[in-house]
Amino acid sequence: MGFRKNLNSAQKTCLGSSGKIIHQTEMIHPGARVGIALSGGVDSWVMTQTLILRQKILPFDFEMMILHINPGFDPGNHHPLEKWLDNNQMASHIEITNIGPEAHNPDSTKSPCFICSWGRRKILFNLCKKYNLTHLALGHNSEDLAATFFLNLTHGGRVSSISPIESFFRGKLMVIRPMFLAEKKIIRNAARRWNLPVWKNPCPSAATSKRAQMEEMINSIYTQGRGYRRNILNALQRWQLDLCRKFK
Repeated sequence: MGFRKNLNSAQKTCLGSSGKIIHQTEMIHPGARVGIALSGGVDSWVMTQTLILRQKILPFDFEMMILHINPGFDPGNHHPLEKWLDNNQMASHIEITNIGPEAHNPDSTKSPCFICSWGRRKILFNLCKKYNLTHLALGHNSEDLAATFFLNLTHGGRVSSISPIESFFRGKLMVIRPMFLAEKKIIRNAARRWNLPVWKNPCPSAATSKRAQMEEMINSIYTQGRGYRRNILNALQRWQLDLCRKFK
């Protein structure tokens, strides 16, 4: 594949790590119809670009469709996606909602992040059904794996986290995470090199959410010893991959 010669190390790492997890879990199969949940953030954009390249490499055909749910904080902030689609012919569905502002209703008894995330996920699931998609690709990376693990442990009292592949609706839909093995700093580097049209998250809770606080705490743990970061991420990745093999 000639395009690999023009990739920098971060881009190659994203491409390679996605290929590794796809191979290890067999998350994409011939004839798959993959909905790509593109939020506009760096993770989902790099996942999109990586899957476009993976589509050229994998020895079988599968289809892809962009799914964007605008939560409603800024109904026009997805315009960079529309311009990108003008130059990249991909099937797409863009939906503007009011989920974000509604989630921040001061009378709500649940956290706005939970309400917003659940609302967007529900729409994505419905779109997968509408367009007869077999897979829904989410852009979670290895640091999301760590943050979710510690959030569930400290706030929920349970040992669980995100998986590279999950089955929903009796196997009719597979949720996959092709960037599961990639680190955030690598993803950011790749996004800059690809010059992807990432836009800022306008959510007023983005910097103060429990997840943001947990990520800050985990980053402080990483600084306490050489190798802490790599060891934690490797251990959590192996744990989830072992679970995938166990229930395969």
